[in-house]
Amino acid sequence: MDDKAILHHYLRTRREDLLGKLEGLSEYDARRPLTPTGTNLLGLVKHVASVEVGYFGEVFGRPSQLGLPWFDDDAEPDADMWAARDETREQIVELHHLAAAHTDATIEALPLDAPGEVPWWPEERRHVTLHQILVHMCVETAHHLGHADILRELIDGNAGSRPGDPNLSDRTAEGWAAHRGRIEAAARAVSAERS
Repeated sequence: MDDKAILHHYLRTRREDLLGKLEGLSEYDARRPLTPTGTNLLGLVKHVASVEVGYFGEVFGRPSQLGLPWFDDDAEPDADMWAARDETREQIVELHHLAAAHTDATIEALPLDAPGEVPWWPEERRHVTLHQILVHMCVETAHHLGHADILRELIDGNAGSRPGDPNLSDRTAEGWAAHRGRIEAAARAVSAERS
């Protein structure tokens, strides 16, 4: 595989992993805020899809026909980070698929050194290449996938990229509880020693 194919593969894989975090969840669990700033799984999917539309559309003169009203000038701040009452999970997942298809078409059509301009970045950093944006979106998607990993674990204990993820130890729920207990005990001991 060449460099473009490798980066594209990583982006596709992270997208699939992110969507996988919604599997088997109730509407409430997919939408509910789990941090003080309101971070939620469906909002992460909506956000990642939305920024892909901009980075692989407008930046390279290939605008999509996807309407993203949460980016309008009069939109509520952070409207791309959660699902409003009138937005369905199916609509947001479909947006994710459509954004991915638009991105994939841009990546396939352009060479890695294709120039682009990110109008929302500072002037001195605005001029980019497809290579830079591919790396940026791989990092952006992985960043939010990390958030999604933690949120999903908080919801139902589901951890890792997929069931049987080889990057996780093979522990039972009791084994994980014991492991967490050891970490907690070590943290308290060090805190007591250094206080």
